[in-house]
Amino acid sequence: MTGHALRPDKAEEFRARIIADPALILDDKDVMRTLVAASERGMGDNIVDLRGLAMERLEARLDRLEETHRAVIAAAYENLSGTNQIHRAILRMLDPDQFEGFLRNLGGDVAQILNVDAIKLVLESPEAGPDPALERISDVLRVVSPGFVEAYMSSERGAATRQVILRQAIVQNDILYGVRTPDLRSEACMRLDLGPHRMAGMLVMASDNPHMFKPGQGTDLLAFFAGIFERSMRRWLA
Repeated sequence: MTGHALRPDKAEEFRARIIADPALILDDKDVMRTLVAASERGMGDNIVDLRGLAMERLEARLDRLEETHRAVIAAAYENLSGTNQIHRAILRMLDPDQFEGFLRNLGGDVAQILNVDAIKLVLESPEAGPDPALERISDVLRVVSPGFVEAYMSSERGAATRQVILRQAIVQNDILYGVRTPDLRSEACMRLDLGPHRMAGMLVMASDNPHMFKPGQGTDLLAFFAGIFERSMRRWLA
């Protein structure tokens, strides 16, 4: 009797447990792999064990399914987290009852909730240029010349028809972000429709994280945020 052999009564007890609950063996990959290997050795080198091959394929398929399952759960969690984040930002954005507070709130609490390093509201006007009164109100608002929004967003290929543009190459000028421009690594640009007879507008968010915004990411949540923002701006501009 070897050191690994079971006494007859223990062997019978072990056998009864397996018969009563086969999952003890079937759910253990290492045990099943060992049993299949022992079976193959017993059948000789010239015997093809179709059951063993089938089991290997099923194991590989199960591993792929588990990996896909984990990826789907991770994506769903990330989407839910992003949705909650956008909802919190929108609720905070709607709090102020004065435009000055709205702008300050946008560059403060809203930017913090969205985890971005800069938010700018860009409005086109024939009278673009430095305005000390606006600068005293908030650093968020930028008044630019007509055509600026289209030119800025069109620097990305295929941007003409898209409401939201994500990119990792920020236009290197001081108009939007000033001296912070070289430190920013990714950007989301949202085209704004501010209503009939009003010039173009744009909301931009930037981060020093190059992976915060990049082509290929979903833009549905940002498009939703931009839609709410448009409606808020129309109220302020009325």
